[in-house]
Amino acid sequence: MTDRRYETDVLVVGGGTAGFGAAVAAGRQGLRVTLLEATTKIGGVMAFCPGMPWGGGYPVDRIVGGLIEELTDRLAAMEPPAAEKRPCTLANFGPEIVYDHDNATLTMFEMLEEADVLVRLGATALEPHMAGNRIESVTCCDRNGLFTIVPGIVIDCSGDGDVSAKAGVPFALGDASGNMMAVTISFHMIGVDWVAAFADPDPYFERFAARGIEEGRLHADLAKLYLMRGFHDGTVFCNSVHIRGVDGTDPVAVGRATQEGRRRCHQLARFLRDDVPGFQNAHMSMLSPTVGVRETRKLEGVYRVTGEDLARATKFPDGIVACDNPIDDVMRSNGGMTHDAAIEAGDFYTIPFRSLLPAKIENLMFAGRILSADPVAFASVRGMPQCMAMGQATGTAAGLALKEGVNVQDVSIEALIKSLSKQGINRLKQFVPQSDAAE
Repeated sequence: MTDRRYETDVLVVGGGTAGFGAAVAAGRQGLRVTLLEATTKIGGVMAFCPGMPWGGGYPVDRIVGGLIEELTDRLAAMEPPAAEKRPCTLANFGPEIVYDHDNATLTMFEMLEEADVLVRLGATALEPHMAGNRIESVTCCDRNGLFTIVPGIVIDCSGDGDVSAKAGVPFALGDASGNMMAVTISFHMIGVDWVAAFADPDPYFERFAARGIEEGRLHADLAKLYLMRGFHDGTVFCNSVHIRGVDGTDPVAVGRATQEGRRRCHQLARFLRDDVPGFQNAHMSMLSPTVGVRETRKLEGVYRVTGEDLARATKFPDGIVACDNPIDDVMRSNGGMTHDAAIEAGDFYTIPFRSLLPAKIENLMFAGRILSADPVAFASVRGMPQCMAMGQATGTAAGLALKEGVNVQDVSIEALIKSLSKQGINRLKQFVPQSDAAE
């Protein structure tokens, strides 16, 4: 076999929301961009889960802007519309973007095409090869075997941070005790009478769930049912089946959790049809092909965002996106589900660019749920709109670093914030104190 060796300006590892943001932002600067995605789709959880709302899209009721706004606008402009803004029924969450996930996936692929990004599906980054403090090349594989990519800059958006960890970036798994949030598998119920189903004032259907658990027809972790109106009439998104104690970096454990989750989903679907008004004529559809993993590695960055930063509503000088998500912790170890407010109502914090940078590796950045954050902060920052904006910030920073010939740690924060503002992120007059705003 001939040596498969390719050069690229920017290698983006992982095609979820963060990877999408990084690749499009870098590609729009005229850079040669390669996006590796191990599955058959880009979009990550938002493409595989059946129409999950984009939580956190509207901190203090203002859209975060940038690519998430562009994508939302493109979907909303379809006939019929494929996205809209709705209030979230869960405590301490503000408005959300709900959408048709098939149209969203199609549109994301189109935006990558327009940015001239080379998308390699079914491809995995295996091993970075170092030259001092730089990643010199990355060994990858696809169905045809091994190949090598020689990048100018690597942006790790893999969700688990495999490349960063193998390159020597320190990390923590889960919380201080190594406990990770539960994984979740979801589905839709189709043909639901919305009026009857949501007539009960209890947003979590706890009265019904308690009876099902007592009678042995529901798993004990289904004490609260997270049932949300889907994007399309008569559909209900069921995001209730959580499996505890799963190490998301272990493929065997993920496979076992997926099968256990499928069983619990079918159990819940039968219970809804039998016991909950409005579901009598409904049926299950769009069961996710695998569990969604919320938390594995949290990489060590130049700065670690903390719960105290959130509580103080810190607006960092290098803040790249605003956020006011609650502390959305999900059944970690023996714990429950929390939606505790992270900050005072009507306020927000920003996510600093430094939390996306390793201290030493000169041509590596990371974005999405592997950012540098403590467990409390992580439970708030991990929303899909914020992940997409993190990716957009790293893709933009890659262009600045390559243009100026500097390490990623030396990118001008003023230039980065100014560029992100021009792309519609942060809208400095709305989100950033004027003393910190780049004119």
